[in-house]
Amino acid sequence: MRLLFAAIAALTLFAGCKAAEEKPAPVMAEAAEAPPAWTTIAPGGDTLCATGTPYSFHVRGGDASRVMIFLNGGGACWSGDLCDPALGANAYTPFAEMDANTAGTKGGAFDSANPENPFAGWTQVFVSYCTGDAHLGARDATYTTSTGKELTIHHRGKANVQSALDWVYANYPAPSRVFVGGGSAGAIASPFYAGVVADHYPQAEIVQYGGGAGGYRAGAVSGLLEAWGTFASMPDWPELAAFDRAAFTTEDFFRVTAARHPDMRMHQFNNVDDEVQQMFLGLMGATDPVRGLLQANLDELAAEIPNFRSYSASGKDHTLLRYDRLYTTETGGVRAVDWVRGLAGGRDVQSVSCLDEGCD
Repeated sequence: MRLLFAAIAALTLFAGCKAAEEKPAPVMAEAAEAPPAWTTIAPGGDTLCATGTPYSFHVRGGDASRVMIFLNGGGACWSGDLCDPALGANAYTPFAEMDANTAGTKGGAFDSANPENPFAGWTQVFVSYCTGDAHLGARDATYTTSTGKELTIHHRGKANVQSALDWVYANYPAPSRVFVGGGSAGAIASPFYAGVVADHYPQAEIVQYGGGAGGYRAGAVSGLLEAWGTFASMPDWPELAAFDRAAFTTEDFFRVTAARHPDMRMHQFNNVDDEVQQMFLGLMGATDPVRGLLQANLDELAAEIPNFRSYSASGKDHTLLRYDRLYTTETGGVRAVDWVRGLAGGRDVQSVSCLDEGCD
C-alpha cells in the first residue's frame, strides 16, 4: 500500500512540474457588455399622429432610480399650408416612424458609447413627436390650404405624451431622480410636463431642461396654444388658473410649474442666433432678432424664479442634447456637457452666457 501511495504522489508531482513548464493558454478578454437596445412602444388608445397614423415612442432600459424623459422636437403647424405634408412646407414632423423620431439614430445624450455621456446607465424614454402642437394639443382641427383643400389635423400631443408617462409610471414606480427634458417643440412643453411628473413622484427629485425654444416672445403664441386645444384636459392646478389664457406665453409654463413646485431646478439651453427659432418667429409675425427676444425672456425668468438657470451659446445651431455638439460646445470656459452633467446630477449649476464676453 505504501508503494501505491508513493507512486501516486510521484505521478502527481510530475504532472505539476510538467504543467509549470508549459505556457498557459491565452485568456480571451470578455467582450464589453452591449448597451440595452431601444424598444418601440405602440400605446394605442387615444394616441394619434397628425394625419391619423399610429403613434409610438421608444425606451432604453437602465437604472430604475434614474429616468430620463425626453420630449422630441419637430416643428409646429397652425394652418393648412403648414400642416399639409403634401405641400412640402417641412414645418413639422407628421409621422412617428420618421428618422427624426428614431432614437437609435441620435447622438449626444443618446450615444451610449460616449464615455462622457451624462446619462450613461440611465433609463431613457424618447417621446416621439408628430402632432405639430408642441406636445400640448388636445383637439382635432380642420384647416384649409391656399388651394382650397380641407384637411383634419389631430393635435393629440397631450394624449401621446401621457401614454409615455403612463408607461413610465407603470414600469418605474419609485425613481429617485427624473430628468424631464425636451428639444425645440419639446422644450416648450418640458416645464409643464416636469410639473406633471413631479405631482406623480413626490418622493423624487425632478430636474427640468429645455433646449432651443427660449426666444418665442411673440403675440401670436397665445392664439396658437388656444387653437391646439392646449388648455383642454389640463390638470386642475390653481397655479395655472391664475394665468390669463388670452395672454399666455411659452415662458409661462416655467412660471406655473415653479409656483407649484418651487424647489424644482429649471433650465434652458439656447444658441443666441438660433436660425430655426428665427424662422418660426417670422412665421408668427415677429421680425426682431431672436437674440434680443431670448435675452428678454431669460432675464425675466431669472428674476422671477430663484432656481432657474440658463446656458446661452454663440451661433445659429438649434438644440443640443440630440447632437454630438453636446461634447464640443463651450462658453465662458464652461463645457456644455459638464453643465448638463451638473444639472442632471441635481447640482445647482450657474448660468452661462456668451453675451458676457461677446458672442461670435
